[in-house]
Amino acid sequence: MSLSAVTPVSPAELEARLRLHRLPELGPVRFKRLLEAFGSASKAISAPASAWRALGLPPACSQARRCADIRDGASHALAWLERPAQHLLMWDQPDYPALLAQISDAPPLLFVAGDPGILEKPQLAMVGSRRASRPGMDTAAAFSRSLAGAGFVITSGLALGIDAAAHQAALDVGGQTVGVLGTGLEKFYPQRNRRLADAMIASGSAVLSEFPLDAGPSAGNFPRRNRIISGLSLGVLVVEASVASGSLITARLAAEQGREVFAMPGSIHHPGARGCHQLIRDGAVLVETIEHILEALRGWQRLSLSTETFTPATTHPLLKLLHAAPHTSEALADASGWALPKVLAALTELEMDGRAVCESGRWFARVS
Repeated sequence: MSLSAVTPVSPAELEARLRLHRLPELGPVRFKRLLEAFGSASKAISAPASAWRALGLPPACSQARRCADIRDGASHALAWLERPAQHLLMWDQPDYPALLAQISDAPPLLFVAGDPGILEKPQLAMVGSRRASRPGMDTAAAFSRSLAGAGFVITSGLALGIDAAAHQAALDVGGQTVGVLGTGLEKFYPQRNRRLADAMIASGSAVLSEFPLDAGPSAGNFPRRNRIISGLSLGVLVVEASVASGSLITARLAAEQGREVFAMPGSIHHPGARGCHQLIRDGAVLVETIEHILEALRGWQRLSLSTETFTPATTHPLLKLLHAAPHTSEALADASGWALPKVLAALTELEMDGRAVCESGRWFARVS
């Protein structure tokens, strides 16, 4: 990091950085190259075009820096930052997330709505299919509740399907969760999860983006945001994914960043399990219970590994087991110490009450 890591950024420097951030074809690597070459964004903005060319920067960058749209966008961002619970984190400042700062292409700027302080807490990413099956959604919710109860911040991409189930379940048990967008914070996508994002912000969690506030959805932005999801986290759990899923991109990035990769197996007949099976063949940790994750992250987890610590409070002993992980009826009998007929009778009651569901021979706790 530069010497400015311990120096507060002046208003003029902040405005200059916001202008640089909006320039076309100026990604994280080129942004940092400019700051290192000129010592500050303010000096970079006022440097001659020849100096920019000497750094190998595209002509479009240099030409756009004095455009009115660039200045207006920076002014709008400054006004956005005046509002409560809206923040900007910069890669060379002390409040930037330490784990994310380790990756080679860490975002130079992060817009955060909510509490940026939770970005320094231990995070676990949970990702998966946007078109997840009901058992996949229930499994994601069960693991999210347990992991949030164990003290992890649950990080995901606020997409439909597995992402949304993980975020919501963390909130349901009073945990914290981080949503990383592939758009600007003022161009939220998908809109169906807007209410979820608002609930996250209001409850002391956070939603963030590296993109300018008005950046709309673009296909290339979503794989790019995945490196932030993995970069913030100690590990990535893939719950359900096809071989073409973007979740596998997140898992690959996590492995490249030195993070743990976890994958949940499923039926060989279910297309949504094939991506997870591929990850397991490639060396991901096969996860059937939360203990498999906590064992791999033991050095980061200060809490006891007692199951009672991280399963949600419930009055039914079988639901306690199912909230931790899906089980067959025989496995429930073994784990609970109950006779199999008693387990089957209890499961029938739970299913009739809408609190449990059986899919492909395994029982899942339903999300309330």
